[in-house]
Amino acid sequence: MSLKERITEDMKTAMRGGEKDRLATIRMLQAAIKQREVDERIQLDDAQVLSAIEKMIKQRKESIAQFEAGGRADLVAKEAAEMALLQVYLPAQLSEADLDALIAEAIASTGAASIKDMGKVMGVVKSKAAGRADMGAVGARIKAKLG
Repeated sequence: MSLKERITEDMKTAMRGGEKDRLATIRMLQAAIKQREVDERIQLDDAQVLSAIEKMIKQRKESIAQFEAGGRADLVAKEAAEMALLQVYLPAQLSEADLDALIAEAIASTGAASIKDMGKVMGVVKSKAAGRADMGAVGARIKAKLG
């Protein structure tokens, strides 16, 4: 079953179960997927759907930071709940050790020696860790190893 099909099935389950908040989040996710399909005139595969989910999670993280700064605990809770629902669709996250090994392997394979080579390393790591690691944190780790 593809990721899009799984999302559709989860939406049907949420409808039958009367889970309004879950249903609203899943519909928002489906709308984002559909919007991208219409804009680019393509059918999204699982990797592209994962990319859309990651983008939505990143938006939620940014919103949570803004709402916390503004003292809006109600909106923080809403965004955190949506983010938790979206994270269900991501594959299992890489452990710290696995991530470090992946970064070391990428540095070795690209022959990176300085911070100037960060883009090459990031490209290799991003293709292998898509959806399984926060790319912002990965970038900081790569910078620390090359710097």
